[in-house]
Order: sequence, then C-alpha cells, then structure tokens
Amino acid sequence: MKIETIDQLEAIYGKLTDVGEASTAKVVDHLIPPYRAYIEASPFLALATVGPEGLDCSPRGDRGQAVVIQNERTLLIPDRRGNNRIDSLRNIVRDSRVALMFLLPGSGTVFRVNGHAHISADPQLLATLATEAKPPRTVIVVEIVECYFQCARAVVRAELWNPAHFLKPGDIPTPGDVLAMTSEGRVGGEKYDEAWPARAAASLW
Repeated sequence: MKIETIDQLEAIYGKLTDVGEASTAKVVDHLIPPYRAYIEASPFLALATVGPEGLDCSPRGDRGQAVVIQNERTLLIPDRRGNNRIDSLRNIVRDSRVALMFLLPGSGTVFRVNGHAHISADPQLLATLATEAKPPRTVIVVEIVECYFQCARAVVRAELWNPAHFLKPGDIPTPGDVLAMTSEGRVGGEKYDEAWPARAAASLW
C-alpha cells in the first residue's frame, strides 16, 4: 500500500503530539554548550540544499572541525577545494534553506542543524579561515533555525565505527573504475587511481 497522506502515516506511527518528550525537548534554536561541543568534535558533515533543479547533499570535511562557530546562532562552513561543480552553492544563492548532519568519529551521537544560509566572499572573513595560508574561495554562513542531537540507533545498527566492518582495498570499485565505465574509457582507469593520492595531497586546501 502506498502511503499518500499524513493521516495514513500517523495511523502507523502516531501523531507528533504522541512523541516522547525526549524526542522534542532536545530541539533548540541556538547552540547550547553541549551542542557547541558536538560541532567542535566533528570533522565531517553532510550539507543538504534545495534548488530549482532539485535536491543536493554534499559531504564537507576539514582538519579538526568542519564548521567554525561564529556565535550561538551562526555557523561558518569554509568552501575548501572540490570538484568545482558548486551544486550546493548554486542552490543556496537561489534557496536559502539548508540542513546539516554532523558525524562524530567513534560516537553514536549525530548532530543536526536546520536553517538558512548565504554565501560570503568577504576578504577579511576568508582570511580568518585560511588553512596552510590558503583561504577558502567562499564561506557558507548558516543562520540556525533549530538544532538537536539525533537518536543513535542508526549508527549503532550500522556499526559505523566498528573496524571489523571497514572496507579493504578491492572490496568496492574504485573511482577510476567508475569513471572508465561512465566515460567509455575516455577518463579514469588505473592511471587515475594511481595519481589520485598525490593529486589530493596537493589540493586539499
């Protein structure tokens, strides 16, 4: 049966008013000290945006912590080197809505932020976020609407941080394998994979 209405959903899961207090009391509109600690401990997040062409979800990572806290209601995401598709940035300049999901290595806790964002190219701001003397080209400035920690069940079920489940070389196709297939051999292959570590090391920031 295809679920097509809220009433049908609520017949299975119950109404929002039926949710336990622990699932709602955690939601606030600014960073409280524990939530600051989560962001400061997270080197990786997924950034979700929306635009006229549809949705996008982009990985964001940085040394130490991926996001800088400007104040209790504002976050800064330096736009480090990437593939130059700028899908997230294209979306943000046309629709400010964003969602962030932070992962904390070794912890089952996930932290989430929903809000609105804009792109800044202010030279002084870029300079303060430089790494290895290389400033980002832009900064995503996120104004928090709501933030909260996520139930740990998904991470626990996935055993995400269990080394016994970490992939080994050869377990999955390499990026070179995929590119060779999708481009019909024009790019990718073993040479792409062999060159990637050095290319990445020279272009992280």
